[in-house]
Amino acid sequence: WMISLDQLICSCENQNSKDLLPEQLIAWYDSGKEPITEDDADPEDLEVFYPTHQWQTIRPGQAVPAGSHVRLNLQTGDREAKLPDSENGKSDTREERRRKRLGKVDVDSNSFTSQELKKALAKMKESEKAERKAHEEEVRKKFRPIEQLKEEFEKLNVKMETDYEIMVKLISKFNSSASTLDEKVAALYDLEYYVHQVDNAKDFLSMGGLQLVIDGLNSTEAALKEHAAFVLGAALSSNPKVQIEAIEGGALQKLLVILATEQPLAVKKKALFALSSMLRHFPYAQQQFLKLGGLQVLRSLFRQKGMETLHVRVVTLLYDLIVEKVRSWEGGDWTRPDQMAEKIQQYRQVKLVPAVVEQDWCVVVSNLLAMPEHDTREKVLKMVGVLMAFCRERYRGDQALSTTLSLLRSEYEELAAEEQREGDKDGYFKELLGSVNTIIQELR
Repeated sequence: WMISLDQLICSCENQNSKDLLPEQLIAWYDSGKEPITEDDADPEDLEVFYPTHQWQTIRPGQAVPAGSHVRLNLQTGDREAKLPDSENGKSDTREERRRKRLGKVDVDSNSFTSQELKKALAKMKESEKAERKAHEEEVRKKFRPIEQLKEEFEKLNVKMETDYEIMVKLISKFNSSASTLDEKVAALYDLEYYVHQVDNAKDFLSMGGLQLVIDGLNSTEAALKEHAAFVLGAALSSNPKVQIEAIEGGALQKLLVILATEQPLAVKKKALFALSSMLRHFPYAQQQFLKLGGLQVLRSLFRQKGMETLHVRVVTLLYDLIVEKVRSWEGGDWTRPDQMAEKIQQYRQVKLVPAVVEQDWCVVVSNLLAMPEHDTREKVLKMVGVLMAFCRERYRGDQALSTTLSLLRSEYEELAAEEQREGDKDGYFKELLGSVNTIIQELR
């Protein structure tokens, strides 16, 4: 039997099937059943992309016929394709589009048999596979395997090294008695870059680098202590295994000694960074920190001259630790209730807030509201809000705090009003004003 393609399309349109792929049309016509939808189609069929004169999205795995126009949609990030316009600038006729979709078929242009349509589609798929294979060969010619590149680099005396190999060399340089001070500092500087990655930090631990850095905290050279603390803080960040090994290796005590003794600001800044990395999300370290008098050490920074830049960092650390304990039950793996119960129990043993109140941190924190930087005030306001439940009576009797809050409210009312005039209804200063008003309301 023979049927014209127009008859086939017309018949499909009557069955709401005008959007079917050609091979789906054939299957529908041959079987006399409901048309195959895109979701039910065989994956083999979905590999073919059939362009029209409208831009269409190219799905992953689809092969685009040669000669199609392809573009990248910058708004959606999708690749799109369509048929090219004819040479005279006019759109192709329906007959021309049919020829382009089916390829060159040596049959009467007005009628096609089912078998001829299938052969045309099979020929199209073979052509696409050939094009794909040619493209793969072209890629192989442009790019070479990593093994081949390594061989060529070795012939040129240029060796490609892994992170592990690089860290081994850096540790060796840092630990060598033949290395100069500058070379050791440079080795630590490079190590800090690598140990930020969790897996690299674990390798750093396994090759003995962590203990060498911890021992470097005892150096008489300020530059070595500074960079050793920097590497330590980077390795500790969000890495429980390294945190455990570090506290067992005596890192906590050494960091507290640096913060409690006379040291350059740069050294103390890196030591505070390492201490923060060790304490966060590690309740056992927080317990040991309190037992070793860590809170008193941080308190002493407020009495040392030239350490003003550390004050906000200390307040931010304490705020994070207090909030972390309050939210210790959130975000855990409750599919393992035993582990979660142990974690919550560990946090319960961290008596941070009572120690903060006992050592009069309430006043130490509130005094920082007099600092001019808005970012500093924001962090201090958060801390005052957290301490309010424990320091309310102390704050109510603090006339200096009451005056400071009144001044802040006036200042932020003006800044918030200016934000609103500029069209920012929920701006930064409006948020700060809300924090100030909340504290004033709670103190009434």
